Amino acid sequence: MLTRLLGHWPGVVEASLRFLKKRARRLVLAFAGVALPLAIFAELAEEVREADTFGFDEPLLRFARDASSPTWDVVMRLASDLGFAWGVIPADLLLFAALLALGHLRPSLFFGLAVGGSALLNMAGKAAFARERPDLWLSMAPEHTFSFPSGHAMGSATLAAAVVMLLWRTRWRWPALVLGVGFAAWVGASRVYLGVHYPSDILAGWTAALTWTCLVYLVVRPNHRGAGPAALDDGPARD
Repeated sequence: MLTRLLGHWPGVVEASLRFLKKRARRLVLAFAGVALPLAIFAELAEEVREADTFGFDEPLLRFARDASSPTWDVVMRLASDLGFAWGVIPADLLLFAALLALGHLRPSLFFGLAVGGSALLNMAGKAAFARERPDLWLSMAPEHTFSFPSGHAMGSATLAAAVVMLLWRTRWRWPALVLGVGFAAWVGASRVYLGVHYPSDILAGWTAALTWTCLVYLVVRPNHRGAGPAALDDGPARD
């Protein structure tokens, strides 16, 4: 029997390698996009639940305060506004409606679940952890809800990640990635600058957004070549 098993071993290895090669992108996304950020979020959440402090929170808040100026006030207020009511929410609604109108059914399902689920998870997270906001100084844009995780950071990162994933098989993926990362970073920095979030809130929002969006992507597979007449890709589908 051992001889028979050893005789089949090369075939098993070859089949395993073919499987891994075929699923390489999904496996990388599952680790880098789900497992890794989820682990970071879990660590942050555990510290917040135990009411521990993060050594980088107050120094970064004070650095932002010391760097303040009238010009930065305008730039960061704009980022904060674009990160919610003036930018992210209208963009979410318009993109979802456009995907539906153009017949992109599976991509629209992915996008709706990504941004809608992210918003619900953020509200649940704030209620569950009930972390008070920083009070090192009186903010020019005060907030009165709980702090962890940051809704602005989570919403902007979810929008950016979802758009990048939808465009990944097109020539626009790298511009979308650069612009998306830059926008999410700008919004996140603005919330620290305004003194309404700890940096750890921002990091939690980013990691939660990436985890959720990647998980939805892996389940829905919006760019799969069976998504309907409006599959968003420039070439043959590969998983």
